[in-house]
Amino acid sequence: MSSFFDRFIQSRRAWVSGIAATLLGSQGFAVSAQQAPAQLRIGYQKAASVFVLQKAQGTLEKRLAPQGVEVRWVEFPAGPQLLEGLNVGSIDVGYVGEAPPIFAQAAGAKFVYVGNDPAAPEAEALVVPKDSAIKSVADLKGKKIALNKGSNVHYLLVKLLEKNGLKYSDVQPVFLPPADARAAFERGSVDAWAIWDPFLSAAEKQIGARVLANGKGLVNNHLFYLADRGYAEKHPQVIRTLFDDLHERARWLAANQIAAAALIAPVQGLDIEVVQSSLSRYPLGVQPVSAAVAAEQQKVADIFAELKLIPQPIKVADALPAKPVAAAAAPAQLAGVRP
Repeated sequence: MSSFFDRFIQSRRAWVSGIAATLLGSQGFAVSAQQAPAQLRIGYQKAASVFVLQKAQGTLEKRLAPQGVEVRWVEFPAGPQLLEGLNVGSIDVGYVGEAPPIFAQAAGAKFVYVGNDPAAPEAEALVVPKDSAIKSVADLKGKKIALNKGSNVHYLLVKLLEKNGLKYSDVQPVFLPPADARAAFERGSVDAWAIWDPFLSAAEKQIGARVLANGKGLVNNHLFYLADRGYAEKHPQVIRTLFDDLHERARWLAANQIAAAALIAPVQGLDIEVVQSSLSRYPLGVQPVSAAVAAEQQKVADIFAELKLIPQPIKVADALPAKPVAAAAAPAQLAGVRP
């Protein structure tokens, strides 16, 4: 096992070097002419991200201190809000689901995809109250469904409806951030809730929410690491340090799942058992955005454009590095949190 992780970390370091080479060479950025920034502002949310473990352990701060870079953590309720923060310049990097970057790119946000975690289709689902008469997605015709607009579950809902013979116009979307959506769900103001982990696990364990369907076999639910394009161009060495630490933290999490959940729980404000359930559905381990992942992301964008959920079609490739990142071949099975 240790040899596997050694190979993984070595391969990921090669990939990080590839990112730096891409940013430095292929796009013509001269890091030597740039001073280190005063801060690296990281947008995070209550999701099973290695960012949360980094924050809890303070390892990134130690790595960046010799460069004179302070780390600032900024919490957001969900991906769309996080990307709004990225767009207005309040953060430099962030971690979101597959849909928010599409909405942000359509709105003119200037960011670049830096990497992604492996697919996590079971980490998002459509839930109903435990005593609901609704037994299938087809029963949702005419019903109110709470979701965060522009989030990963927005795409999940579209695909679930399509699979069950319904149109998006057949249901009544109620756009609410997670906390407000749960409140509406509990008081019966909506009939169903499309939500991701750890909110999904919390709803299951705390109020007995029943999963109507999750993304398995239907969506990928890739989670993406994004950076402000200007920041990435000016400070690739900071991005390199960030991902060096992400690799090490993911490796530690894989070998110390219970301890990791205990550290993450206070940051997320959740019970340890909820965090453990959430981690079990997320195969964490950053990897480069492959051509296949980019193609899947383009499919999501095209569907949103067809439904007029975004104002205009976009090309995901416009938000990718100018040249393919020189990355290690092995896909991340670093999750350790899920065989």
